[in-house]
Amino acid sequence: MAVVKVIEVLAQSDQGWEDAVEKALREASETVRNIKSIYIKDMQAIVEDNEITGYRVNTKISFMVGEE
Repeated sequence: MAVVKVIEVLAQSDQGWEDAVEKALREASETVRNIKSIYIKDMQAIVEDNEITGYRVNTKISFMVGEE
């Protein structure tokens, strides 16, 4: 039986939510191996002067840590 671990990663971008998700995955992959999926838990936009200035995501990243 495989063992899967899940971590929560927050990321922000001024380009969009997709870019924020890519940043979260890129950052996690620097120290985590065997990433299998990324789940977007929450999305938030930062607004200043009635304009969106930032996009934030709260993600859950799952990865394999062992197998039987």
